[in-house]
Amino acid sequence: MLEAVDITKRMPLHGRRHGQWFTAVDSASLTLEAGKVVALVGESGSGKSTLARILTLGDEPSAGTIRLAGREVSGRRRADRQAHFGQVQLIMQDPFASLNQLHKVRYILSRPLRNFGVAGDLRQRIIELLERVNLTPGEQYLDKYPHELSGGQWQRVAIARALAAGPAVLIGDEPVSMLDVSIRLDVLRLFADLCAQDGLAMLYITHDIASARYFADEINVIYAARMVEGGPAEEVTQRPRHPYTQLLLESSPDPDRDSERTALPIVDAANESVDREQELAGCPFAARCPHAMPVCTEKPPPRTTFTDGHWSRCWLHEE
Repeated sequence: MLEAVDITKRMPLHGRRHGQWFTAVDSASLTLEAGKVVALVGESGSGKSTLARILTLGDEPSAGTIRLAGREVSGRRRADRQAHFGQVQLIMQDPFASLNQLHKVRYILSRPLRNFGVAGDLRQRIIELLERVNLTPGEQYLDKYPHELSGGQWQRVAIARALAAGPAVLIGDEPVSMLDVSIRLDVLRLFADLCAQDGLAMLYITHDIASARYFADEINVIYAARMVEGGPAEEVTQRPRHPYTQLLLESSPDPDRDSERTALPIVDAANESVDREQELAGCPFAARCPHAMPVCTEKPPPRTTFTDGHWSRCWLHEE
């Protein structure tokens, strides 16, 4: 349904680094298929949200191609934007900032229904949307303001607003990270039901690889702007091939894990002294990797494919 091919995004720097460029996403590719969930996992600052904006045509890539249902699209063409906005919907991380608090739920959901010309009785369609995201009975929520709802209800209204356009693709940018732990599972199950029953394709962006393992069919791991590993969710989480993926798994809670196993050191990528452009000359994880070799800083590792579509970019697998 939606495909990104070799997407690169470079941004100009200002101040004392005026004239230099920052690479936010480097040659990223992924494919979203109907009825399947693809997770994009990485730490803050790795380029996840930038890629999400590009996929929704909210930002223009510096290089690469976006295809919707096999057809190349561009945010520079008005006709492409209008069709794309209806087919690809973004669900924000913060439900408290994504809804206008001055309007009732009835108005919030009526706007996309009118904008995208969805047929039928408007009030009944709004009720159906509310009940589709498990806000039942829907009539009780029509005249409520966002501040009268809980965080989980608020996010469900945001999901209903995305569904109102009749999309083929949902992109969730950490859609459960600001919700209570007790209701995160319910929201993830809702997404899973929407994909299974309605054939929606979904990109689930998160820094929590444990939830990605539970929820997604496929996992792609991104670090410092570059995709480093990907494949079926169970394969990636049970047999991680890249040291960074191993770090993510070691850092996530797991009661079955051997307590004597030692996790790799956790470093905040935003505070590292290694320059991003210098990292991209070789492997971006080389400065933190316990297995780093001289070649890791000299040139980027090739993509090595294993069984069942599992792949990794690491010099350890070259032979």
